[in-house]
Amino acid sequence: MHELKVAGLAALLALSAQAALAQASVESFYKGKQVDMVIGYSPGGGYDAYARLVARHLGTHVPGNPNIVARNMPGGGSRVAAAYVYKIAPKDGSVLATADQSLSLAQAIGDKGIQFDTTKFLYIGNPSQENNTTVTWATSGIKTIEDATKQEVPMGATGGSTSSQYPRAMNALLGTKFKIILGYPGGNDINLAMEKGEVAGRGSNSWASWKSTRPDWLATKKINILVQIGLNKAPDLPDVPLLMDLAKNDQDRAVLKLLSAPSAIGRPIFTTPGVPDERVKALRAAFDKMVKDQAFIDEAKKSNLEVDPVSGEELQKIVTEIVATPKETADRLASIIGEIQ
Repeated sequence: MHELKVAGLAALLALSAQAALAQASVESFYKGKQVDMVIGYSPGGGYDAYARLVARHLGTHVPGNPNIVARNMPGGGSRVAAAYVYKIAPKDGSVLATADQSLSLAQAIGDKGIQFDTTKFLYIGNPSQENNTTVTWATSGIKTIEDATKQEVPMGATGGSTSSQYPRAMNALLGTKFKIILGYPGGNDINLAMEKGEVAGRGSNSWASWKSTRPDWLATKKINILVQIGLNKAPDLPDVPLLMDLAKNDQDRAVLKLLSAPSAIGRPIFTTPGVPDERVKALRAAFDKMVKDQAFIDEAKKSNLEVDPVSGEELQKIVTEIVATPKETADRLASIIGEIQ
């Protein structure tokens, strides 16, 4: 028994020594280093706001306290940034990124525009899981989904993202007449287009993002919230229907539920494939500490950014499950959404 206790103590000490070495190694790597936060959209939108908030606070909790600098890399509904992080960026933990939550869904349905494997990204965390919304400008005359079935409605979209996927799905399954206008580099550009009358609405933006970036629009009712996309209604949108609840039959509901599932991915923060395990663990631990840090919480509140975090481990699991969707379900959705470039 004594020998077993000694062996157990020796093993514990060995593990503690390994942990200490890993901590020292991580601290040595990050000390004095600049870490890039690559943002797949232009400045001013929800992804940009959350990524910059994380960039300002995460380094405080990473061993070595690196300086995290935000870099916007818009294009292709954030696919340009995702491809850069996957193929080009250093695979050492010195590059973080955020990209559209729908990329794993696009991969699951076989979109050939996805030139990377989203399950290989190493997810650090999501600061806010949130429902998305489809909206129209107040003067568009389109106040409900039913209105959108009666006339053509030009909708701004960034590319192969939820901003185009949602309108396409509604056109196919609900009979809406959304005309999708692709090519906007970011959500803020679509907002400006709505103001100018270039488009009647925006295919997708999170409810939390509207509250943080355009609270004045909500207060003055400049936008109509047609539908919310998620698995459960947002508590403060009780009268706005869930997309999947508008389905006409069980088969359609299953497809719309799959389309709604990535809402839990929210505003994901991830790093490149191939980063050493100890650095990934350190980044995830730093993220978990950051979202509980009062300084982070206070700034988020001041900026009207809701914090409802998902851990890196859970995010990795969600992405993996979406990509592993049964082929028949994924194929049905793919036939509706199509490949979007």
